[in-house]
Amino acid sequence: MPVTFEDLRRAPLLVDLADEELQWLIDNGEERLFEAGAITVEEASRADRMYILLEGEIEGRIDGRLAFQAHAGDITGKLPHSRMVSYPVGVRAVSNVRLLQIDEANFGAMLERIPRLEIRLIRLMADRIREFTSSEVQQSKLAALGKLAAGLAHELNNPAAAAGRAASNLRENLGSMRDLDCRIASSDLTSQQRSALVTAEGKAIEHARSCTPIDALSRSDREDELGVMLQKAGIAEAWDLAPQLVDAGFDRESLKGFAEQTGPVFREALARTALLIATDRLADEIQESMGRISDLVKSIKEYSYMDTAAERDVDVHKDIENTLRILNSKINKSGVTVERDYDRGLPTIRANGSELNQVWTNLIDNAIDAMAEMKTGEKVLRIRTERRLERIVVEVLDTGPGVPEELRQRIFEPFFTTKKQGQGTGLGLDVVQRIVRRHHGDLRMESRPWRTCFQVYLPILRK
Repeated sequence: MPVTFEDLRRAPLLVDLADEELQWLIDNGEERLFEAGAITVEEASRADRMYILLEGEIEGRIDGRLAFQAHAGDITGKLPHSRMVSYPVGVRAVSNVRLLQIDEANFGAMLERIPRLEIRLIRLMADRIREFTSSEVQQSKLAALGKLAAGLAHELNNPAAAAGRAASNLRENLGSMRDLDCRIASSDLTSQQRSALVTAEGKAIEHARSCTPIDALSRSDREDELGVMLQKAGIAEAWDLAPQLVDAGFDRESLKGFAEQTGPVFREALARTALLIATDRLADEIQESMGRISDLVKSIKEYSYMDTAAERDVDVHKDIENTLRILNSKINKSGVTVERDYDRGLPTIRANGSELNQVWTNLIDNAIDAMAEMKTGEKVLRIRTERRLERIVVEVLDTGPGVPEELRQRIFEPFFTTKKQGQGTGLGLDVVQRIVRRHHGDLRMESRPWRTCFQVYLPILRK
């Protein structure tokens, strides 16, 4: 059915237009009908039309994620004065849709015929850009948070799993030691023999804590030597005990001395000593694992600047190290080597530490991604700091393939990305640049094949 004045006046921007102005839109527009589920706009197709939605609902998606919705009365598509070249999203009809299409070729005549529409459409375009940018920034932050959470989960899982395995082995050891304690306690030993047994075990444990590791060949020879000795002594677990005793620093002479001190309970004492040493090391392993977890929790707390003011004195080295620790699993998975060249004399700077951590995260994450799929060549992430007059400089350099020369001028544009579809929003470097500028700093990039370097200049004293 033909488009009517009532159809157009459903749009708030058109409600007060005169009949002759609405008639111009009808005469110069094209009515389009779409069934539910139909594609109304192909993603990346040429942007050359404005749409006045008369009936129904449409939605646009990026990588399957909802980017915008429009209902009857909304005006969408390309607007006058927009520099949009192609539509960034694919648009689909949610229900049966009826719309009026105004081609770009008619924009000049439309604004000349309906001049008050120009400022309204400019405001609509500004609102749309602001909403779309805000949505994409939030999605970018969520994506970055997801990466950090995944990396942190991986880093926490390793020490947690190690502590769990050590605790399980510790429980088994305690059960075995209880049996050995009962057997030794039921033995007919004099007080002197019991005292000698305690002394021998104590010396063995202290020796195990302080002994120096030996090379693999010497270790193998010593295991064979002790295994043969224990086997001749009638100990069934000879070849299981030998490695543990070598770890404890036992050799032929110390094993003979231990046998003389423990006498009739040599087998039980030796097994119990090995368990005590293993238990002591399991306790060390649990302590080390929990220490790693504690360090990671401390790092993420410092990274997020919890419980601190927005601006404070910031140590960039500490923040970069926290960022590297959180991204450690991705660094290792990508086979990247990290090199540091820090000027340890750098002063702290007055800054928003949480925002600067977004800078370090984006630059380091991009550098890792640039090298991740390299089949040949050395993958090196080099971070360098120095002071230049009243500014500090942080350089993040990677040995990836580099940014093609024709793309270098666009690298900081919002929504521009060199990553594969679905892997980047194109907002990371835009966010980095805006944060650096808010800190009265400067961001520079130099790139050639196998060397890309981002330089962040930050003032030491904020005005």
